[in-house]
Amino acid sequence: MTRSEKRHFRLFATRQSSNGDIKFLQLFDAFDGMSAYDEERVLRQVPSIKKLQFANLKANLYKQLLASMRLFHAQQNTDIQLHEQLDYARVLYNKGLYQQSLKMLEKVKAAAQQASYPHIQLAAIDFEKHIESQYITRSLEGRAEELSEEATNNIAHLSRLHKASSLALRLYGLYIKMGHVRSPEECASITDFFRQQLPLLDLRQASFSEKLAFYQAHVWYNYIMQDFKACYRYAQKWVDLFEAEPHMKEQQPMLYIKGLHNLLLALFSLSYYTKFMEALQQLEDFAADNNRRSSPNIEMLLFLYIYTNRINAYYMEGRFTEGLKIVPDIRRNLRVFQQQLDPHRQLIFYYKIAGLYFGSGDYNSTILYLEKIIHFKDVNLREDIQCFARILNLIAHYEAGKDELLEYQVKSVFHFLGKMNDQQPMQVAIFEFLRELPDTSPFELKSAFIKLKEKLLLISENPMYRRPFLYLDIISWLDSKIKNIPVQQVMQQKFKTLK
Repeated sequence: MTRSEKRHFRLFATRQSSNGDIKFLQLFDAFDGMSAYDEERVLRQVPSIKKLQFANLKANLYKQLLASMRLFHAQQNTDIQLHEQLDYARVLYNKGLYQQSLKMLEKVKAAAQQASYPHIQLAAIDFEKHIESQYITRSLEGRAEELSEEATNNIAHLSRLHKASSLALRLYGLYIKMGHVRSPEECASITDFFRQQLPLLDLRQASFSEKLAFYQAHVWYNYIMQDFKACYRYAQKWVDLFEAEPHMKEQQPMLYIKGLHNLLLALFSLSYYTKFMEALQQLEDFAADNNRRSSPNIEMLLFLYIYTNRINAYYMEGRFTEGLKIVPDIRRNLRVFQQQLDPHRQLIFYYKIAGLYFGSGDYNSTILYLEKIIHFKDVNLREDIQCFARILNLIAHYEAGKDELLEYQVKSVFHFLGKMNDQQPMQVAIFEFLRELPDTSPFELKSAFIKLKEKLLLISENPMYRRPFLYLDIISWLDSKIKNIPVQQVMQQKFKTLK
C-alpha cells in the first residue's frame, strides 16, 4: 500500500470512533511495521490480541482494507462509482421511493453507455424492469416495449462483444504458448478457427467495446499469422478508436496503452522506423502525465511497454552498446513489479536483454541471460522463445570461444527441439553449420559463412519459414563474419535504409 492509502485506511478505520483500541487497526499497525509475516511477533507486540482471535481479526482486517481501498480508488474507477449508484437505487427501492430509484437507474444507464460498460447498463435495465413490472410508477404508454427493446439491444451488443473478446483472448493464449505459426497446417487450422468464431459486426452500429474487441481479435490473428501489414492496420484502428473518443483514454487507459504497444510491435516487425518512433513518443507522452498513472497495473504496463519498445528502437538503430544503459533500470523494475509481471513477460525481457549484449559483443553476459530462459521450468510457455534462446546460446558460445562446450550444446538443442517438434529448415541449417564449424579451417571460414547466408536467404523466401528471423537476425550476424566487422556496425548500416 502507498502512504496515502495507509493514511486513508487509518481515517476510515476510526471514522466512527477515535478509540485507539480497535483491534483490527492495532493488527494493521503491527503488520505495517514488519518486513516479513511473523504471527508470533504480532502476538507479542499486541498482547490484547489472543491467539484464538487471530484468524477472525485477520479476516476482519482484510475486509476493512478492501472496503477502504474501494472507497479510496472510486474516483479513478467509473465502474466502481456506477456499481455504487446501483446500490443507492436498491436502497431507494427498498424504502419504497420508486420514482427516485428509477431516476437513479436512468443516470446509471446513461453513464454506463457513455463509459462503455454494457454489463452495468444491462443490470440497470433489469432492475428497472423489475420495478416497472411490480409497481405502477409511470403513465407513459409503451414503457414496457421500450424497456424490452432496450434489454434486447443491449443483450445483442453483449453477445457480439463476448464472442469477439473471447476470440481475442483465445488467440492471445495460443500466441503465449506457441508464438507465430510454424507450418501450413497450423496456418489453416488457426484461420478456420478464426473465421468460425469471428462475430458478424456492423461497425457503423457497433458500440465502442464491440469495435475494440473486434480489432483486438484481428490484431492477434494477423500477428500470429505474421501478416504484419494487416496487424498494423487493425492496431491503428484500435488506437484511432480511442483518439476519436478521448474520454475513453481516461476510462480504460490500460486498453489504450495495450493498443499503442501492439501498434509498436507491428511497426517494429515491418521495420517502419519513423512511424515506430512517432507511436513510441505517443506512448511516452501519455505516460508523462502523472494523473494517468493511477494504479500499479498501469505503472507496470507503462514500464513493460515503454522499455520493451525502447529496446526495439535500439535494435533498429543498431545502438546495442548504448541500449545497455537501460538494463539496470529494467532489472530494478523487474524486482519492483515482480508480483504483477507474469513469467511470459519476464522471458521476453531476458531474451531482449540477451540480444542487446550479443549485439554489443558481450557474449558471456548474453549466455547469462539466455540461461535464465533455458533453465525456466515450464518449457511449454513460449516454445518459440525457448527454441531461439537455445540457438542464440549456441552462437554466443561459438563467439565466446567456448568450443569445448559447443558439441554438447548442439546435442542438447537437438534433443530439446525433438521434444518440441520444432525443427525448421533455418534451425537445421544453423545446427549443421555449427556442428561442422570446429573442423572448418580458418581459410574456409569466410566461404562457409557465405554459403550459410545464401542457404538462409533462400529459406526466408518461404513465408512459413520467416518466423525464426523475427527473433534472431542471423543474416546480420553472418554479414558481420563475412565482412569482419561488428554486428552493431552491420545493423547501423541497415538502419540507414529504413523508412
